[in-house]
Amino acid sequence: MADYHTPTVVQQTIPNANMTPLERLLLTNIFDADESGGELYFYAEESPQTMLTLDKAELDAAIAASQEHPSSVLPAIQEQLSRCEPDQSTIYLDLSGVSWETILQDVVRRSNTLKFISVISSFTCSKMEPNAFGGMAVVITGTNIRGKSTEDILEELLEEEEAGLFAPISSEKDAPANV
Repeated sequence: MADYHTPTVVQQTIPNANMTPLERLLLTNIFDADESGGELYFYAEESPQTMLTLDKAELDAAIAASQEHPSSVLPAIQEQLSRCEPDQSTIYLDLSGVSWETILQDVVRRSNTLKFISVISSFTCSKMEPNAFGGMAVVITGTNIRGKSTEDILEELLEEEEAGLFAPISSEKDAPANV
């Protein structure tokens, strides 16, 4: 059986001051994170996580401390918390329906220092499957989340070729001789 991975790198470091406690808690569980100089560098060696296991007290504290800032992900979290037992100390959050991109977009919307966040992912597989390799680049601004996969790029290149937008490349034998 093939193992599929999506190593991912958030290219900009994000100042801790730009994130709410809830965003920081979620992002440090979705991604691996290295801190330096009050900023976090987010990455995932295998894939960003969509199933999180969190301490309920820590999650409740992060939600309470983040109330003054709107959160795109909070409604989905509150809906899942409403189904938990009152004495449950560990919370299992399914964020597969909420993208980490929207969490990062909330950060950009409030930031005075980040105009955008760029993310690069690689698609890899433990078997040499023809459709299992490639990548993706995403740019997140306060108003848009846009991305292109290598499949998108290949499709665009083929469309340009069919439209005659590629200039032919001449070989050395076709090049005029220097006299």
